[in-house]
This record gives sequence, structure tokens and C-alpha cells, in this order.
Amino acid sequence: MSAALLVELHTEELPPKSLRALSEAFAREITDELIREQLITHEIREREVYGSPRRLGVLLAPVNECGPPTPFRQKLVPVAVGLDAQGRPTPALTRKLAALGISAEPSELEREHDGKQEILMVSGVRPGVSLAAGLQAALDRALARLPIPKPMSYQLADGVTTVQFIRPAHRLVALHGEHIVAVRALGLSAGRETFGHRFHAPQPIHIRSAQSYRTQMHDQGQVIASFEERRFRMLEMIERAAQKLAAEPVMPTALIDEVAALVEWPVVYESGFDESFLQVPSECLILTMQQNQKYFALTDTEGELLNRFLLVSNLQTDEPELIVEGNARVVRARLADARFFFEQDRRHTLDWRVPQLARVVYHNRLGSQLERVERLAAIAVAVARLLGADLGHVERAARLAKADLRTDMVTEFPELQGTMGMHYARHDGEADDVALAIEEHYRPRFAGDSLPTSIVGICVALGDKLEALAGMFGIGERPTGDKDPYALRRHALGVLRMLMEVGLPLPLPMLIGAAFEPFGDRFGPQPRAELEAFLFDRLRGLLQERGYATLEVEAVVSLAPARIDRVPAMLAAVRAFSLLPQAQSLAAANKRIGNILKKTPPSATHFDPALLYEPAERELWSAFERVAPQAEGLLAAGDYSGMLQALAPLKEPVDRFFDDVMVMVENPALRANRLALLAQLRALMNRIADLSLLAVAA
Repeated sequence: MSAALLVELHTEELPPKSLRALSEAFAREITDELIREQLITHEIREREVYGSPRRLGVLLAPVNECGPPTPFRQKLVPVAVGLDAQGRPTPALTRKLAALGISAEPSELEREHDGKQEILMVSGVRPGVSLAAGLQAALDRALARLPIPKPMSYQLADGVTTVQFIRPAHRLVALHGEHIVAVRALGLSAGRETFGHRFHAPQPIHIRSAQSYRTQMHDQGQVIASFEERRFRMLEMIERAAQKLAAEPVMPTALIDEVAALVEWPVVYESGFDESFLQVPSECLILTMQQNQKYFALTDTEGELLNRFLLVSNLQTDEPELIVEGNARVVRARLADARFFFEQDRRHTLDWRVPQLARVVYHNRLGSQLERVERLAAIAVAVARLLGADLGHVERAARLAKADLRTDMVTEFPELQGTMGMHYARHDGEADDVALAIEEHYRPRFAGDSLPTSIVGICVALGDKLEALAGMFGIGERPTGDKDPYALRRHALGVLRMLMEVGLPLPLPMLIGAAFEPFGDRFGPQPRAELEAFLFDRLRGLLQERGYATLEVEAVVSLAPARIDRVPAMLAAVRAFSLLPQAQSLAAANKRIGNILKKTPPSATHFDPALLYEPAERELWSAFERVAPQAEGLLAAGDYSGMLQALAPLKEPVDRFFDDVMVMVENPALRANRLALLAQLRALMNRIADLSLLAVAA
């Protein structure tokens, strides 16, 4: 018999920031184990994942009552060990059969020779796994593999047994259709009783069947058990409430997920705060509302913050005044704290705070934040010279870039570093591009974040990231596996994105040199080479994420292009070249030339046309002389696609050369001359990309 299967674990309030991951992992592990046990033997028609503040669950349909029987053939023990002289089973054979759960007479056993001795074998059909056994294994696996960083230890009702789980569990529901499945977990025996909303439906709910669970929880329990459904309903209500106010809600994904994990029956109410608080920078007010109270701030159509906000409550009432007024009172105190920090911070300038950075440790092997700022400023000024930026403004912005770390507001909200520095710099009368650069130098803060928009901001942002990369690589602190405590991968991607997307004409080796310059001779050449390799490795990943093929990326990046801003055009040229009819032949020839030169490098690069006497090699040289100036001219003009396409006429003479000419002849002068010709040809072909990597294996 097949029917829907429901599993629900009813608990104390679960951690909201991990609820979504917990519910998905719980459902995934149970599903996968039931598939392994063949209790789900065909496509699942229905799968619902349940996750609310007080429950984890999953509904699967259809699920079989018993798995299918499976034939088996099992090796036992050698005949000499398993049977005595009279052919009776020995204790060794009896123990082996018992351990395998097999009942068999000696006459039912088979014999098989393994090349050394005869082995007793047994064949048969194992009965299918029962749903109770399979679900028990699935529950055990799911609970053992849930992403729980710090489990709680608590005692069961008997006052003796101690179990560990993320939060105390009170009920276990396991229903196959209308029938209870006899399983246990966390000291609980499965039944059909659970609880709904803590306040709106505090009485026990008896679940009639797996299929009725969702409806019963909604109608009787006032619980929307599905995280995704609850999240969707909540967003709809927030957007409707905002529309009534002609406003836009500020809804970061992390806040949406957290609030959806805090309520089982979301209800949206509107509240507000005194308009005078709007004198505080909006970023401070929004972060205060989001982090401390989980409110959704509102902005007008111009993006200006309003003194209204939306809150999501777990209580539905026809008289919400107490909820609205209570939240307004609480947020007032929080915003008053933010205003106090803002006013206190403005009593001193950012420049006054810079010397205090000497008391802030950056890294025990790299000194204080003040020492870091001095290195950052030196790198930023070096970049500014290359880009023709205002050196005074760049140096000033770099000096002030970390000063807001010593403010009360950033101490309370570290996420506002840079942002508050910008506001305080404007209050201090600093130049606008200096103030903007203080905020922008942290960009990009995360994948997909915007880049600095000002030239001063770009210089300081590059200085910040290059200083961190050079310093950490210099002392041997490199990312390993999934561990990157100093965000060096993010810093590297930030550097690469700025070079590539802004189109900065800065050679990468020159930037790396500038990054290590403030450290003097403290580090040897190895960290520089390792940092360059790390940057190119990050570039490979970045380009592949943007849809470029692995071979296309490797063809360009393997040559370690100095100008990262030219890489997109190089990749476009490689892609266009790949579409030429001559592309594969030239790529294969390039690969062949590379293999020849690798085995026998030319002893000299000098090439003498007078030593050419085979018609095919004279033809190749003639074609090379025609193509090379045109290709080099296109390359100098930045027409990379045109340059690679200009190589097309070389196909036939190259093919004829390899058909008719022996490169590795006995005559050393001829051999060296032909190797030098091939070296020139390959150098021309590989000015933009290593074309040999595009050759398709035959």
C-alpha cells in the first residue's frame, strides 16, 4: 500500500537565522534515505517542506508501506571452515549466518571456487524494508546530519534521560495515510498529536491523516507550516501595506527570511517614530530598525526615509493599538540611542581620531590600524599617480578611511564602517570626493555589490585591498579550502572587478609591486609570485561564473595578461576565432609546435631566410611575412578579434609545412633555423591567447 507520509518534530522556538536551512536539511535527509530504502520507488508527486518557529517537518507522497524484495548472493566462509568432516555446519558458519540474519540448511548452500579454495555461498531473496524500519533509519540520519553548530542538552520527562538537539523537542508525529508509523526520535514515540499557534491555538491538535496536516494546522492551529508559503504571504502583506502609504519597503533578503522564521501566523501592522529622528543619517535608522527590532523601514518614491515602518507580528487582533504603540515606544528608545551616538561622534573630527588607530591592533604580525593606514595611503597614492588622480585628495581620503572605527556608531554597528566616515567627513568640511571615497573604499563588500564610482574612491579601494593581500600573503596567511578569515578572496575579486569593469589601464605586475613597496624588504619574492598566481586563479573563477567556457578562459589567462582591463576583449576575440573554419587546424598546429619546442627549444632565436630551401618552408615564411605586420598592426590598435582572424591565411602553408618538411633533420643549422621559424610563428599566434588550448582532441 502506498500513501502520503508526514513527519513532524514539534519543538521549542528554533533559531530564526538557521530555520530555513534546518527545515530543508531535515526534509532532504529523510527523502534521500527513503529513496535509498526503496520506499519511494518512483517519482515523488508531492513534497512539502515544513519549517516554522516550533516545528520541522516534511510530507512525501506516495510512499510505500514496504520496500520491494531484493535478491542477494552472499559469500560466507571457506568450506573447510564452515563444514566439519560429516558435512555439518560448524559454529563459525552458524555465527556468520546469524550475523547476516540468514536462515539456511547446509544443503541450501552453494560452493564456489575463488581460485584458491572453495567458498560457501548463499543465495536468496531478502524481504523489503518496512516503512517503520526505513523511516527510523531516515529519522536517525536526518537528526545526526542537521546543521546544528551548538546543540542543547536537556532532560526528558523521566528526569533521567539526557538528549541533545538544537532545542527541546516535545512531540513527534509520523503518519502514513491515517496510520501512525511506530518510530522514535529524541526520546519521543511517534503519534498524531501536535500543537498549533502558541497563543491563538494552545490546545492539542489530533492530525487525522498526513494529507490533512496542512489544512488542520492552518484552520485549527493558525499556523502556516510551510516556510516558503509563510514568507510569500508575509511579503504580499508588506507590499500591500506599503502601497497604501505610497511608500517602498526596505526588504533585505536576510531580514525577510529571519522575520518569516519568527512567526507562524504573520500579521503586518504600521507604526512610526518622531520626525525629528530623520536628522540622523538614514543608514543608522534603518540598521537600528532592522537589527534590533526586525522592522521594515519605508522610503518615499525618491528613496528618502519616512518616519513610518512596518512590523510583522505573530498575533492577530482587531485592536492592534497596543502592539503599534508598544513598538513605537521601543523603537523610540533605540533611535534615541542612535541619535546620541551620532551627536557624540560629531564632537570630534575624523582627523582627530586618526592617531587613536595606533591603539587598535590590525594583526599581531602587521601592526596597528594606524600602520595599516600609512601603508594603504602609500599604495593609493601610487595608484593615483598612474591614473592621474588628485594626489592630495587621495592621500587625505586614505588617511581618514579607517578613522570611523573609533566612533561610537561604528562600535555599535560595524556594518556602518565607511558609511559613517562619509557622513562625519562631510560634517567636518572635507572635500566631497574625499568623503565619498571613505564610503566607497570598502566596495565591493560582497558578490554583486557596486564598485566605487569616483576616481578617488577607486584609488583608495585598490589601496585597501592590495595592502590586505600583500600583507597577508607576506606573512603566510592564505585562504585554505573554505576558510578565508581575512576575506582575501573577496579582496582579490574586488581588485579584478575594478580593473576589468572600470577599465583601468594598470598593469597587474606594477600594482603588485606597489602593494609590497610599503613593506620594504620585509618579504621576499615568493609572496609576490604567490599573490599573482592567486589573482589569476580568482580571475579564472570570475570569468567562468560570467559564462565563458573553461578552455576560452584558460587560453587567455594561462598567458598571465598584464592588463586585466583587456581580458574581456581578448575573450571575445578567442570566441570569434573559434568560429573560423581554420581555427581547429591552426590550434592543432599551434599545439604541435608547442610540443616540438618543449622537447627541443631553439638554441638561438635568430632566423635566417637564406637557409630555407624546401618549397613548403619558403611558402610558410612568405605567408608569415605578409600576415605578421597586419596582425601586429591590429594588435597595436586594440583590435584583438581582427588580429586573431588575420591568422586565418596561415592555415594552408602551416598544414603544407608539416606535411612536407622534416623539422628535426640531421643538419644542425637547418634544424635550428626551422625551430626558430616555428618559434616566431607560435609567438605571433599566441600574442592574445594560447591557441593550442583550443585544439579539440581527435
